Amino acid sequence: MSNNLLETPIEYLKGVGPSRGQLLRKELGIHKYGDLINFFPNRYIDRTRYYKINELQNTGSEVQLIGKIINIKTVEFAKNKKRLVATFVDETGALDLNWFQGHKWVRESLKLNEPCVIFGKCSLYGSQFSMAHPEIELLSEHEKSLRSAMQPVYPSTETLTNRGISNRTINKLMEQLFIETQALFTETFPSYLIEELKLISKKAALFNIHFPKSTEALSKAQFRLKFEELFFIQLQLITKNLIRKHKIKGHPFTKVGELFNDFYQNHLPFQLTNAQKRVIKEIRSDMGSNAQMNRLLQGDVGSGKTIVAFMSMLLAIDNGFQACLMAPTEILANQHFIGLSELAQTLGINIKILTGSTKTAARKIIHEELENGSLHILIGTHALLEDKVKFQNLGLSVIDEQHRFGVEQRSKLWKKNDIPPHVLVMTATPIPRTLAMSLYGDLDISVIDELPPGRKPIQTVHRFDSNRLKVWKFLRDEIALGRQIYIVYPLIQESEKMDYKDLMDGYESISRDFPLPQYSISILHGKMKPADKDSEMKRFSEGKTNIMVATTVIEVGVNVPNASVMIIESAERFGLSQLHQLRGRVGRGAEQSYCILMTSHKLSADSKTRMETMVSTNDGFEIAEVDLKLRGPGDLMGTQQSGVLNLQIADIVRDRDILSLGRNYALKILKEDPALQKPEHAVLKAVFIELTKKKNIWNYIS
Repeated sequence: MSNNLLETPIEYLKGVGPSRGQLLRKELGIHKYGDLINFFPNRYIDRTRYYKINELQNTGSEVQLIGKIINIKTVEFAKNKKRLVATFVDETGALDLNWFQGHKWVRESLKLNEPCVIFGKCSLYGSQFSMAHPEIELLSEHEKSLRSAMQPVYPSTETLTNRGISNRTINKLMEQLFIETQALFTETFPSYLIEELKLISKKAALFNIHFPKSTEALSKAQFRLKFEELFFIQLQLITKNLIRKHKIKGHPFTKVGELFNDFYQNHLPFQLTNAQKRVIKEIRSDMGSNAQMNRLLQGDVGSGKTIVAFMSMLLAIDNGFQACLMAPTEILANQHFIGLSELAQTLGINIKILTGSTKTAARKIIHEELENGSLHILIGTHALLEDKVKFQNLGLSVIDEQHRFGVEQRSKLWKKNDIPPHVLVMTATPIPRTLAMSLYGDLDISVIDELPPGRKPIQTVHRFDSNRLKVWKFLRDEIALGRQIYIVYPLIQESEKMDYKDLMDGYESISRDFPLPQYSISILHGKMKPADKDSEMKRFSEGKTNIMVATTVIEVGVNVPNASVMIIESAERFGLSQLHQLRGRVGRGAEQSYCILMTSHKLSADSKTRMETMVSTNDGFEIAEVDLKLRGPGDLMGTQQSGVLNLQIADIVRDRDILSLGRNYALKILKEDPALQKPEHAVLKAVFIELTKKKNIWNYIS
């Protein structure tokens, strides 16, 4: 079909016109014919069955019946309120039809004693069934209409409903559209792919998604359209990755040199796990090729990502390059600085840190040493992105907790060199594979999926507030063994007053239960000055206080191996990934650690699922899968990256098998024919070219 027709503005469709056109644009984003075709129903009502009046049950579900109206009257049912009542009969009984508004219009449209089909919800009053505001259609019209047995229900808004654009209206417009376009849609897949996957044609899929004749026809249409959507997204992402590997040259780090070998053989603080060895090998092979590395390193809290990043940096230095590490907060940057300085102390490497609070004199030295190449590793926050920060030759940039940095910030680091540095992105937020394939399909992914030896899994329990006395006794026993405790309160931006109050109330009651001089308590919250935060944190990490009462500021990157208990107050107010991150603050030493989730008795179904998941598993990936099911993909990644996920028909969680299938086919096709040059791939290439022009993948696919 000539794509031109699909570009027609929507108001030209019969039955739309300017004012409806404006509503469809504003409320549903439907600007032209092509948008309406790809406006898919979100559920269906089964109208394959016609009931008899004597078969009706009081279930409140929608039913349709064939019969006729034999009588219409107006009945007063409250002071000055009238309703219109029609008696509908079939050969098995009678039913009342009620209208509470629009009497004049309804009365004029009803035909007496003519066979018709009614559809709606039945309710029982006494022994008589009645139906309010039914849909009514003459049987002769009903048999002629395109409308199918499976009735589509389209997404709508309150404004549309109020302005008289009902589901039936959208249905009618869809019929009109198919009549005008004659459903001549261009095929978007090569014939061998259609045969291999037993897909129905594009034309049949679009027809059956809007007018399915049966559940079987509908499921074939859904499969075809979901596969198409996910396949083309993967095709784009994989191509992006391939183009980058061919086009964007990287620095080839050809040698594994003295620093790397010296550290590996003589200074490793502990044995590397097999997962760490595997990941280092993947990174080495990336950086040794001529292409720029772009790798996402996923590993649970405490899985040893830092040492992998450090050894990657040594590779860069051995090859005559500099490295940098960017972290989202000063606390984290400082922690990396301390950790890496310890690892590097015997190697004679120059490491410095640059954050917002670095003094001018120190900055000056950093800028000079960066430019003359004597500074090997620079660690910092966003401060690294400033134009003044110039490297002599940056070979590797490591970015920690990627989801806190937008894509633009990443590219700023690239521009520090003529040849972009290799990029290693680290995250402790496990991203389910399905989501990673969609969000980071253009990055290569490495996973550290085992914890260092000697780490005991953290024991997690859920306790209600009524068990608090027992929990406090347990804390006293742990402190008597010389351990330290975190007690965390939720932080919800909108009500900082309330959070602060919760925290202070908590702090006061804990101070009463754990009095001086026997016990000593630290406190940490967002309103404190950075210097005060640091000194409280220092007291705790040096073991001068037993308990740290805090808001979630401790969520990222605080390392106190002696802290063995994490208490999370009002745990129902936290998301799963946050609970998992907080739990990762303990279990860093050799002792058994515990995480206690405190909640009230009133829990929503989702909160119950979150508590059960935390108690049953320590596996971040399993937790991320549950989180994805509960929250949906957009929320999980934060808005700046959810753009990829404005899917029209597929669902990344429910359709993950189709996603994997789409990815495998995209990989296979691009492996054999990277530029889509084979004659049989001409259709894919045409679609792909359209796709790259437009943000929204569906506008062009028809």
